[in-house]
Amino acid sequence: MDLILKVFRFRPGRDLEPTYQRYIVAAEPQERILDALRRIQADQDDTLSFRSSCAHGVCGSCAVRIDGHCGLACQTLARGFEGRDVTIEPLPGFKVLKDLMVDLTPFFDRVALIRPFLVNRTPPPEKERLQTPADQGKIDEAIRCILCASCVAACPVTHGNPRYIGPAPLVQAFRRVFDSRDEEMLARLKQLAEPDMAEACTNRFECTRVCPKEIKVTKTINTLKREIAKHLGEGKGGRA
Repeated sequence: MDLILKVFRFRPGRDLEPTYQRYIVAAEPQERILDALRRIQADQDDTLSFRSSCAHGVCGSCAVRIDGHCGLACQTLARGFEGRDVTIEPLPGFKVLKDLMVDLTPFFDRVALIRPFLVNRTPPPEKERLQTPADQGKIDEAIRCILCASCVAACPVTHGNPRYIGPAPLVQAFRRVFDSRDEEMLARLKQLAEPDMAEACTNRFECTRVCPKEIKVTKTINTLKREIAKHLGEGKGGRA
């Protein structure tokens, strides 16, 4: 089959406005959009810029917008796109560095704000800090987050409120709040109760729809809201 890609092209400092370039690539139905982009770069246009690394849905680096939907190019199959143009664009809401590559520095800065690591002041045991299977089960889903930023790019709240921390950082916060080995739960909840944190989410569900790891992101944020209300009093954490 022929896969027709209409790819966003932009070089800041050289191009006045973005353009779209059309490429025709031979592809099998089971091949991925990432395979097509790599084939374009190798055989047709070595100036095309995009990110990729593992190509197996683990690193999250190949996240782009495909026909209006944010997701991973390595997980989107050519099947279903035959005979029509497929528009490939960078993740919206981020500064374009070149073509499909965006600056994710602000995204990772926001992840860093919620301290995405365990805080434990108890002297460490000889081997490791153990966790029961039940406690592990509370965070199993959140652990799947690969920080691809697809949820942030798709979130209407993020686009309307540039101060909003964003869904992925909140998933990372959930992972630590409910980790039985962390000793900073209350401090974390106080931070999450601040304006532009968990309460700013208005339950639009776009984050859940686009998550390539099928995390129920909106449910995760609502669980945080309930936990805030439980520990800090009614009126905190909004409605869930």
